[in-house]
Amino acid sequence: MDLAIAATANLKSTMQNKPVALVTGANKGIGLQIAKDLAEHGFIVLVGSRNLGRGQTAAKSVGADARAIQLDVTDQASITAAAQHIRDELGRLDVLVNNAGIAHAGEPGRSLEEVSQSGRPSVASLDEVRAVFETNVFGVIAVTQAMLPLLREAPAARIVNVSSGSGSLTRNADPNNPRRGMFGAVDSPSKTALNAITLAFAIELEPTGIKVNAAAPGFTATDLNNFEGTRTVRQAAREPVRLALLGPEGPTGTFSDENGSLPW
Repeated sequence: MDLAIAATANLKSTMQNKPVALVTGANKGIGLQIAKDLAEHGFIVLVGSRNLGRGQTAAKSVGADARAIQLDVTDQASITAAAQHIRDELGRLDVLVNNAGIAHAGEPGRSLEEVSQSGRPSVASLDEVRAVFETNVFGVIAVTQAMLPLLREAPAARIVNVSSGSGSLTRNADPNNPRRGMFGAVDSPSKTALNAITLAFAIELEPTGIKVNAAAPGFTATDLNNFEGTRTVRQAAREPVRLALLGPEGPTGTFSDENGSLPW
């Protein structure tokens, strides 16, 4: 037997009893913490990263049951290759956490105020709107579609989309919401669209038993907001991980944070 084939067969045999989770954008921030938490719950965790080297570094910090996988959610060839790699190397996928996301496509290091001002509907760059939607919405659709054949074969697959409370239309329509001034034409509407996509997948996949839910991590200190957030990544990971671990009686088609349901 070819040594490479034998090694792959041995890996599959060793890991066949362990569930496998893929977390996109997991080389840093909330995604990395989600990966660490799922590894602690007994998962083989695939650390998705656009840059494989950064993913490998992150995987080492997760532990022995983590593996880096090159995955750019805006590149269909990368997505297709990742799905094939998972099938060839592990032969299964039980949980998909669509965590990869961007808040803007402008210069890095800008303050929240600067990002908010540039994202106002009257002045927002259409190129930036398209770039954010490409990652936060179209990327989620593309990755989910590519991974569905594997997820359909799992005994109890779960899909978790990392959204944001800023995408809640109900909250932002409330004049008493102190954060409604941040609702512009770029990031927040992309999360609104992501919520809609979450519900659409949940409705289609409900007969299969695959549960699809959206999690809001809260205002977390990451490079997405120039580390101006008030929550830690450990706190932010709690709800996505809870939804990834849902039992057979758990819900599908929901939008929530760790305090409970959120309005769409």
